[in-house]
Amino acid sequence: MQTLFSGQTFLWEIHGNVKQFYSAIIKSIPCIINEISENEFIIHSTKNSVDGVTIPDFISRYFTLDIDTKLAFSEDFSRLYPELWQLLAPYFSLRIMRQDPFETMISFMCAQGIGMHLIRKQVTMLRQTYGENVSVSFLGNKIVLHHFPSPEKLAAADPALLSRCTNNNRIRARNIILAARSVAEGRVDLDALCNPALPLSELRSILCRNGGIGYKIADCIALFGLGRFDAFPIDTHVKQYLAEWFNSTTARRSLSQATYLALDREARTLLNPDLAGYAGHILFHCWRREVKGLRTF
Repeated sequence: MQTLFSGQTFLWEIHGNVKQFYSAIIKSIPCIINEISENEFIIHSTKNSVDGVTIPDFISRYFTLDIDTKLAFSEDFSRLYPELWQLLAPYFSLRIMRQDPFETMISFMCAQGIGMHLIRKQVTMLRQTYGENVSVSFLGNKIVLHHFPSPEKLAAADPALLSRCTNNNRIRARNIILAARSVAEGRVDLDALCNPALPLSELRSILCRNGGIGYKIADCIALFGLGRFDAFPIDTHVKQYLAEWFNSTTARRSLSQATYLALDREARTLLNPDLAGYAGHILFHCWRREVKGLRTF
């Protein structure tokens, strides 16, 4: 399932040689996905509802099945970029997921300057070291899953021990602990940041007050954890496809804060501004797979 391994979440694990079973704990409930086809899957869960919402309705919201992905692009996009539109066709089934804000915040604080495989390794070690485990039975097999650690648990972590989960990066470990403390003590109110009326620039500014969070990480948190589908994270791959596919001269500059904001403005002229990040992630995943030939898990 390309959605689970497109670089927006690092919690899902693969089971079996065929790679068609995936597991994670979502909203404290173990979930297993049995993939039937690209657009068809079966959800196995230990409960029938999440926060009073039936599993089918919750999963529909979690995978943003309420959004038509093609509407993330401007009305004349297919006419202006017909070859790219055709290249993107297999990726329109990709979904941005509505994830837990704290899990997303910490996961992307682990993601600075490293590849997806190492990010997933770090997030897995965080869960195994600090999260409670739970065992579930599936098709006769015992599967051990780990909850994502709470803000309070990470806030109280020993920096030296936590650094083992961040590839011995002590600065990153310290920043994660300080960010967890800010959430645990209420100085960062992630629920309040979910307010769609909050200007994206203000949201970004609030998140960037935390060490280890710059514009790109802040926009990833906003897009994948706060439901802000207008947030447009920009990294090396995004710069590359903006330069190659859209002939952006700005994208050929070094990625300073000024360049970042200029590219952010450019992207909104190419894409539906309200869903710029949604479209951007589809473009990002297509670029990595079709042009760079990179693995996603």
